Amino acid sequence: MITAVSGSLGNPGASSTAPQAVRLSRSGWRDPRLWVGVLIVVVSVVAGARVLAAADDSTAVWAAARDMGAGDSVEVGDLVVRRVRFGEGGGLERYFSSLADLPDDLQLSRGIGAGELLPRSAVESTGADGLVQLPVAVDAEQVPPSVAAGSVVDVFVLPSGGGRCPSACAPVLEQVTVVSASSVDEGFGASGQRQLVLGVADDRARAYFAALGAVDSPSVTVVRRG
Repeated sequence: MITAVSGSLGNPGASSTAPQAVRLSRSGWRDPRLWVGVLIVVVSVVAGARVLAAADDSTAVWAAARDMGAGDSVEVGDLVVRRVRFGEGGGLERYFSSLADLPDDLQLSRGIGAGELLPRSAVESTGADGLVQLPVAVDAEQVPPSVAAGSVVDVFVLPSGGGRCPSACAPVLEQVTVVSASSVDEGFGASGQRQLVLGVADDRARAYFAALGAVDSPSVTVVRRG
């Protein structure tokens, strides 16, 4: 007996579905774009760390908030904080760190300008000797009307009548503080002079009197700073 076999065997018109190829995806950690991103993040972190490290190299120190003269007391209210980056040779020891307590009895032995760092060499204890009160008589027209106690001034000793200046007309006293000052009305009567009392070091007082004696008919002129 012959049995017929069912199915597509021997049927040329029959078709079968072929299996489709599956594309294998690349592992994420092998993607070069991932590594480029990681590298960018690392570079950014390193650069930021270096910037912060450079900023941390600066030190906060005290500086003058205004022009100050010899004899001025130095208090926190007279100062501002400045951040300074000292070189490899150091230098912080020459100034006052704002992170440390400022001594209570400081006064200036010489003048300093607004914004200038406060050097230890320019201050002394208020109990220290060396500053004297120097009276100076000045014609009213040779001193600014605004000069009063606390003003910082320079003092010139000039020859009257157009004579030649000694010492290239440099000030005899520089950046000194006015301790007290009479007004024009409180001056020396008909002479029209004002009296200024200046706080100066003892050797500067002697230099002032020497300058007066070195010039015939000296004329004193006061210039206010600040």
